[in-house]
Amino acid sequence: MGMLRNLWRARKLLLVILIPLLMLPLPVLYPDSPEAQCAYVLIVTAVYWVSEAVPLGAAAMVPAFLFPLFGVLKASEVASEYFKDTTLLLIGVICLAASIEKWNLHKRIALRMVMLAGAKPGMLVLGFMCCTVFLSMWLSNTSTTAMVMPIAEAVLQQLISTSLEADMDLAVIIDTDSAEDTYTNSASHKYGGENEKRQLELIYLKENGMKKNRSDKEMLTLSDGQEPGQAGMEYSSKYKTKRDHMICKCLSLSITYAATIGGLMTITGTSTNLIFAEQFNSRYPESRSINFGTWFVFSFPIALIMLVLTWVWMHWLFLGCNFKETCSLSKKRKTKREEMSERRILEEYEKLGPFSYPEMVTGIFFVLMTLLWFTREPGFVPGWTSLFERKGYRTDATVSIFLGFLLFLIPARRPSFSCFGKGIPDEESARDQKKPKDSNPLAPLINWKDFQKHMPWEIVILVGGGYALAAGCKVSGLSDWIGRQMEPMSNLPPWAVTLIACLLVSVVTEFASNPATITVFLPILSTLSETLQINPLYTLIPATMCVSFAVMLPVGNPPNAIVFSYGHCQIQDMVKAGFGVNVIGVAAVMLAITTWGFPLFQLQHFPAWVNATGGQ
Repeated sequence: MGMLRNLWRARKLLLVILIPLLMLPLPVLYPDSPEAQCAYVLIVTAVYWVSEAVPLGAAAMVPAFLFPLFGVLKASEVASEYFKDTTLLLIGVICLAASIEKWNLHKRIALRMVMLAGAKPGMLVLGFMCCTVFLSMWLSNTSTTAMVMPIAEAVLQQLISTSLEADMDLAVIIDTDSAEDTYTNSASHKYGGENEKRQLELIYLKENGMKKNRSDKEMLTLSDGQEPGQAGMEYSSKYKTKRDHMICKCLSLSITYAATIGGLMTITGTSTNLIFAEQFNSRYPESRSINFGTWFVFSFPIALIMLVLTWVWMHWLFLGCNFKETCSLSKKRKTKREEMSERRILEEYEKLGPFSYPEMVTGIFFVLMTLLWFTREPGFVPGWTSLFERKGYRTDATVSIFLGFLLFLIPARRPSFSCFGKGIPDEESARDQKKPKDSNPLAPLINWKDFQKHMPWEIVILVGGGYALAAGCKVSGLSDWIGRQMEPMSNLPPWAVTLIACLLVSVVTEFASNPATITVFLPILSTLSETLQINPLYTLIPATMCVSFAVMLPVGNPPNAIVFSYGHCQIQDMVKAGFGVNVIGVAAVMLAITTWGFPLFQLQHFPAWVNATGGQ
């Protein structure tokens, strides 16, 4: 038994050793076949990614040494794949995200949106979902969930504690009124010396009102064969009622689903979008179809549809169908617990203080970056890049890295301009800092430590490993070989091929990491599209979006694990709710790609840029 236990603990080490050895006959039996050698590298890397026998970033380094060893790619060619334009785009976005989190702008946005929604359960869930979607567009899904969940947890605890306080007050009122009536009716039969006793008994009733009320409820709910104290045990330790538990489940799961929805809306919203954009632009450099503007125009309606339908699904699943009761904005319908929850949220917001100078500058940069991304090449009108003579030199990464660089220069303290007039008082300057006073008055909005704390270097290396695999598959001819094996699918209509791809990646991504899944599938789907004479965007964009729908298990993605760790929901809750979200997501993506996706990306034609670049 001890030996088996040690083997189980050493399973990762065994995988690391056995996987390359088991697959070694492939390049040995076909030493002159670049396809076989590239397939060996691809399989070993993919198995490492799926099994997580080694960290994802470490597994992404496998192509860096195996491709040169097998003679598939030169070492310099492989190295160039690990740092691309998308890496600079990510660096600039992380700089802005670091400033947003450092100065609590994200918390102010979240609390403000929840304040607008109110404390009715239905509207509270919708409010948290909306603010999570918005934040997840710009921050990573994991960071957004980790930031929003503590706020949601504080609100949920306030709802539960307020329910207990309301029941206690009600019990005290009922018991006090009953006791006073009893003493009044029997006053003529008591002596004056009984008054002190009556007062002591009234105090006793008030102090024990909640206990008596709980005991009465317990006796009323006892079923046959139950001992006193067993009834309501399920919710006695953490939740007051089953409804409280359902609200906690609904809100916590809705936050992780909203983070996934928000990540779909921008190229930088999630790492899978970045991997797709870079691999697509590397494989088809003549294409100008994918940029921040076109992606947002395509994905925004999808996110809106998913947001509404997911909210309705979660409400029906956990809160029932009484939308009028749980979503009313009327002040007359608010209960005491809802009023106290709103007061708690307001207190949290007031702790942030007035809008500070660093928040203002960060907000301006946030808006400016978005506007410059949208207006670079909007498509329907000339963008600001048309002001330059040389075309094709400026990308979204240019905007991102420029504004990110400025955040290291602009001081976090408001300029005093004392030489032109009265300077800003020290109290106001300190308030703007919202941090311990720095000895350097020119300290920037962010420093290198802030950037390093937020920069996901593992994702950068992982993305680079995916680019290296894609380049190896193309150079070795493995992509063409895979495409020829899929020729039997040529009889299927394009929408059916896309639907099969979406369903396949949706299943695989539940058990494998999202970046690893998309990195493996992108080259295969690209080759399949070229073989079937389908616009590659027809299959690649839906598959990229469906990779994010790993919402059924705690291990599906980090936001799921964060929400699961709070203990409000069980795995069966996640599977049941996540299955519905998966269906909604695949349906919304298929609707988009077969309707407004056609004119936006010109999917009705097999593009010339495939033959000019990717098809060679």
